[in-house]
Amino acid sequence: MPDFQPLSGVRVLDLTSSLAGPYCTQILSALGADVVKIEHPARGDEARAWGPAFADEASVMFFAANAGKRSLALDVSTEAGREVLLRLAEQAAVFVQSLRPGTAERLGVGPDDLRAVNERLVYCSIGAFGRRGPLAGEAGYDPLMQAAGGIMSVTGEPGRRGVRVGSSVVDLGTAVWTALAVVAAVLEGRGRVLHLSLYETTLALLPYQLTNYLATGEVPGREGSAFPLIAPYQVFRTRDGELMVVAGNDRLFRALCEALDLHELAGDSRFATNPLRVANRTELIPVFERRFADKPLAVWLELLRAAGVPAAPVQDVGQVAESEQTAALGILQEVGGFRTVAVPLSVDGNRVTYRSRPPRLGEHSAEVLAEAGYAETEIAELAAARVTVVDSPAP
Repeated sequence: MPDFQPLSGVRVLDLTSSLAGPYCTQILSALGADVVKIEHPARGDEARAWGPAFADEASVMFFAANAGKRSLALDVSTEAGREVLLRLAEQAAVFVQSLRPGTAERLGVGPDDLRAVNERLVYCSIGAFGRRGPLAGEAGYDPLMQAAGGIMSVTGEPGRRGVRVGSSVVDLGTAVWTALAVVAAVLEGRGRVLHLSLYETTLALLPYQLTNYLATGEVPGREGSAFPLIAPYQVFRTRDGELMVVAGNDRLFRALCEALDLHELAGDSRFATNPLRVANRTELIPVFERRFADKPLAVWLELLRAAGVPAAPVQDVGQVAESEQTAALGILQEVGGFRTVAVPLSVDGNRVTYRSRPPRLGEHSAEVLAEAGYAETEIAELAAARVTVVDSPAP
């Protein structure tokens, strides 16, 4: 593990669930923050139950977003739980919550409540549709945002119904933006109230599509694997597999034509520039489709790489996990008996990794409460009242 812990000494209170918030605070933990994950004593983070598959009585979804944290089981809907949270906030640097809009204020743990006890606290809210507007009070999940925010309208094959992107790109994108905002606010060194939302992240994931619409009034559609602004720039079927080919400029287009022995295309005036190739895509692409179908994928991949044309086979997740490239990067980390994807960041040549496995529900309740000044008898009373859980079975 590299000695890269820039957030060491920064206490983060994490009152989030599902994926966006937890993945954000997992990033902060990997950068050195002490993340205290606050979960309901009875059910915990709802993602613990999202399965199968399960590992150590929690879903793989939970395991993928909660490494390096400590779990405090705390019912913040009770007065006693609220008092605990306020006491913890006194010594925290960051508070991240993803409750439904208005819930934090109703529970008495909104930004005014927590910053009244710690004016230097960075209070961060992750919402669904944003703070204002007719949908501000609605709940949100990744696929809803992909639908409402336009991603589904540009994903999939032309003439077919919309499909969600296979990865939770809105949740994960929101996590990264939130982590960036938190780090910036901590660096600034003063209290701030930050607001981020899944919907705003969705719009940020469509920058050129929205900009193009604002400039031209044209509504983009589904292009399959193709990119509407460049041609050829898409997946082609070979004799035994699929190959993504990226001819992003005129030089690469000519190199592609030479590698495929399609010399006549390189000199065809209809395809001399990228704008012309895009305009004449319906004449161009079928020629490549027929040619790629002639030979196996490995043959074409070797030819294209030799010619300097960017290309990659379409691999499944298993192939990616077992690939030599993945292994060489050391990004699949084993921590506490399970394997996950580490942070996509290396420092001075060393991979940034998670420091501990995802916690069991309430695994660190007694520890965190004691650090906040609660005596053993007080902790026992909170447990007896079911405000917290201090025992958890061994893994």
